[in-house]
Amino acid sequence: MTAELLHLPFTGLWMAQNSPARRVPSHGVDLFGERYAIDFVAVDRRRRTSEQRDWRTVLTTEPPERFLGFGQAILAPADGVVVDLHDGEPDHEGRRSQLALVPYALGQAGRLRQGVHAIAGNTVTIALRGGDAFVSLAHLRSGSIRVAVGDRVAAGQAIGECGNSGNSTEPHVHLQVMDRVDPSNAEGLPMAFRRFSEWRSGSDQPVVVEAGIPGERSIVEALT
Repeated sequence: MTAELLHLPFTGLWMAQNSPARRVPSHGVDLFGERYAIDFVAVDRRRRTSEQRDWRTVLTTEPPERFLGFGQAILAPADGVVVDLHDGEPDHEGRRSQLALVPYALGQAGRLRQGVHAIAGNTVTIALRGGDAFVSLAHLRSGSIRVAVGDRVAAGQAIGECGNSGNSTEPHVHLQVMDRVDPSNAEGLPMAFRRFSEWRSGSDQPVVVEAGIPGERSIVEALT
């Protein structure tokens, strides 16, 4: 099966999590077309997702604005046509505290019962190659979506902002390619990304990747 070749949907430094380079299905299940999905979390040069830590970090939740990714522009990863979007899901508090993560994890089954929007949050889905593959970007910031269904978009065009909506413990962008528009009955399709620098786990020096999938917890930056 040929992988869809995409551009990274952001600028700056982001960490790959739940990468299909580590396991397939990448998120542990095939639900909602997630088989080859990947998450990206914005970081700084010290691999931190937030430059601020205090008692809330250890004991409770934190405002999403504390995190580096929140509000950053999310870009179309390929040329295509917007075929579906969803907005209006709230951005949750962030959770780095283990005390805050436990009750959130216990609510996972309930979110699954609520359906795709409780999991994906605010989303934009773009048809690729005339409509036989669809790329979806999830967890966007509430009210930030800048496109409408039917819009033709170009790779690199801003379509929204990174948020913390849906099933998300801190601001990040989730990206997946599917064979149908509706993730509730879609199968995931493999993908790869065009030219990027990758700082692999344990290395201070980047490698240039012409086409590939970032490794788990690798730091990536798009190259022009």
